[in-house]
Amino acid sequence: MTTVLNLICLILALPALAMSLYLLLLTLLSRALPVPPRVSRRLRFDVVIPAHDEAAVIAGAIASLQRLDWPAGDYRLMVVADNCADSTEVLAAAAGAEVLVRNDPAHRGKGYALDLAFCASQARGWADAVVVVDADSEVSVNLLDAFARRIEKGAEAIQAYHGVLNADVSWRTRLMAIALASFHRVRSRARERLHLSCGIRGNGWCVTRSLLLRLPYRAFSLAEDLEFGIDLGLAGVRVHYADEAVVSALMVSSEQAARSQRRRWEDGRLQMIRSKGWPLLKAAGGPGGSVCLDLAFDLLVLPLSYVGVNVAVLMLTAATAWWWYPSMILWLWVGCACGLSLLAYVLRGWRLSGAGPRGLLDLFRAPAFVLWKVLLMLRTHDSAKWVRTKREHP
Repeated sequence: MTTVLNLICLILALPALAMSLYLLLLTLLSRALPVPPRVSRRLRFDVVIPAHDEAAVIAGAIASLQRLDWPAGDYRLMVVADNCADSTEVLAAAAGAEVLVRNDPAHRGKGYALDLAFCASQARGWADAVVVVDADSEVSVNLLDAFARRIEKGAEAIQAYHGVLNADVSWRTRLMAIALASFHRVRSRARERLHLSCGIRGNGWCVTRSLLLRLPYRAFSLAEDLEFGIDLGLAGVRVHYADEAVVSALMVSSEQAARSQRRRWEDGRLQMIRSKGWPLLKAAGGPGGSVCLDLAFDLLVLPLSYVGVNVAVLMLTAATAWWWYPSMILWLWVGCACGLSLLAYVLRGWRLSGAGPRGLLDLFRAPAFVLWKVLLMLRTHDSAKWVRTKREHP
């Protein structure tokens, strides 16, 4: 019986230990990063805002971008009105942005809108780099300055910190603020310190024109941001991290809207695991393989909820086995070590999120949130279909 129990605990412990130690390492390396020196401020940017029925928020996003601390003549705002059935096009033009209209119901999703904008930017040959900002976002005034500092030091792809604009609306949005701080800031700081790729996180990122000419954008999956970041890594390009620049977007607070958004995120991630996991592991053995190896780890490390479930099952199994067989205590210690590593990671994310005492109290809701996520992913649904998340206005 002890042989069987040891085998069960080993099977549970191997993934839990690998993922927990990986997250602990990133946590220990997540101290603040130095800011590169000021630049000449001569670069020109096309700022792209993909928008699908965003009439309620598009003017706010444009107004935020018009306040950027960058010469007004050296950046242009380009809204892609993608398969819109509302007044997004009219409102964007009235707010001062150039508008590209795209109508193609057979090809839906953010990736197609970005492809249109990137091609238009390259055809004009005016901008040195292209920036992507979601339509429901507000940006810090130093966004372009942060990108330019890194481009002039040789970076070709940069990601800003992606936070939550409406974190105080509900416990769900506060948990999302903590989760994004853990996933984006903790991990990205560590990766930048190790000269790895922080990946593309969907909102608040920048690529140079020369990079797009060399590596045309071809990311059209449910997780187009994750896909493009991996494609860059496979091509030998690491995404630099600009921690001092912030792009904050609205997060849904209702259960129904969160359900649709969560399914799309995690279905997209599973698609990438199937299609990109093995190519990344193969590339890890070649030149610059450390970037691809880390991207493979980042892809294969399951969302924190599932890691937490793995650790909890390990601890419960080990505790039950220890009750009957005292020699099984080793596995309980392994489970506790994994649990403490995850706790350190989450608390570091909470600290960096600015959620405060209220956010700390909301962490007690995390077990119920984890259960909700697991049950959601067990339900049958169309994992290949792109569905826009319903916006909740600020």
